[in-house]
Amino acid sequence: MSFLEHLEELRKRLLRAILAVGIAFAVSLTYARRILDFLFRPLKPYLGNTQPVYLEITEPFLLYMKVAFLAALFLAAPVVLYQLWAFISPGLYPRERRYALPFVFFATVFFLAGGAFGYYIGFPSACKFLLGVAQDFQPALRISSLFGFESKLIVGMGLVFELPTVVYFLARLGLVTSSFLWRNFQYAILVIFIVAAVITPTPDMVTQCLFAAPMILLYAVGILVAHLFGRPRTAPADPDAR
Repeated sequence: MSFLEHLEELRKRLLRAILAVGIAFAVSLTYARRILDFLFRPLKPYLGNTQPVYLEITEPFLLYMKVAFLAALFLAAPVVLYQLWAFISPGLYPRERRYALPFVFFATVFFLAGGAFGYYIGFPSACKFLLGVAQDFQPALRISSLFGFESKLIVGMGLVFELPTVVYFLARLGLVTSSFLWRNFQYAILVIFIVAAVITPTPDMVTQCLFAAPMILLYAVGILVAHLFGRPRTAPADPDAR
């Protein structure tokens, strides 16, 4: 494919992914209130009778739009991931292209699992710590700030949990090996903490460790995955099979 053909393919895949997100957004918007109530549920035990507040008249409306978009990302994840695979698949060997369905399935499962980890463990733990530090004060938490904090945790953990899936397919394609991952484990830990510091929505070490700890564990899982499923990447014997 020429450069312009690659751009056309990218445009087509992006449009399909955006269309899927748009449809999911329209569906999610009708349930935005329920979704927001669900998202704030882990926070309620730490607030008592205090309710989140808003400071601008447009804030609740914009908040519901953001809530619907967050839900749309998770609903449309299989389609978006498939479009990603479809864009990169022309550069693979025919035998490697059959991994499309496993890639979409496992990438979706791990993305949802990461979001669930952020919702059920990451967000409540961070709120408990941060509100415990501020227990001498009366909280007046802004709804947009709360949602921004939680959405970054959920989406960030969803992306972090993709690490084993990425390692699996890189190992199957022969691009990484378990020995390579193990030799660079100490450097990986340094990179993980740098990435955790960048994507953590707050500067405290507790929230940063909430990102870094599962990333280290997932990296270790990736080493095992690469050991079990990895293989050298060799070109097919038939030059026409590519």
